[in-house]
Amino acid sequence: MPCNIPIFLTWLRILLIPVFTLILYLPVSGNGAVMANWAAALVFAIAGLTDWFDGFLARRLQQTSDFGAFLDPVADKLMVASALILLVQLDRTFALFAIIIIGREITVSALREWMAQMGKRGSVAVVKLGKFKTGVQIAAIIMLLIHDRDFFGLDLYVWGNVLMFAAVVLTVWSMLYYLKMAWAELSPPDAGKV
Repeated sequence: MPCNIPIFLTWLRILLIPVFTLILYLPVSGNGAVMANWAAALVFAIAGLTDWFDGFLARRLQQTSDFGAFLDPVADKLMVASALILLVQLDRTFALFAIIIIGREITVSALREWMAQMGKRGSVAVVKLGKFKTGVQIAAIIMLLIHDRDFFGLDLYVWGNVLMFAAVVLTVWSMLYYLKMAWAELSPPDAGKV
């Protein structure tokens, strides 16, 4: 297993999952609960930044590896799925949103594994749409972790769920895109001809 700064940042992202989880479960109320929400959101935001930063450093320092390419999306999916489950449990977002997003992640991961076994992993490589979807998800999750109903006049519960709905739309759209790309690779050249 290679050991370098990008892989360290990816491991850090995984290790931050129990940190923001435990912060949300602190037995506090009132101002303590508000501080816990902000602390959990800050830890999640730091984890989200490592998602961008580890890839940037891997390319910049020429430290890309097969292990890093495997671990990075695993860390992303663990981070987002954990946060979504917590937000549903805390009644800050809708279970349907979490089901669609987590279901898409499982589907696309399985699709990538299948395509990799066929030697065609590049046909379902991450595209800008997927990265944009991830950015919208992270912004929505941060708003919902903060959970301030009057943040300078904004209800972060409402706006967080508006962004979460947008993330769901982008999630389905990007999944359909990946399925279409895979289908093009798997279909025989004369498919559809009579």
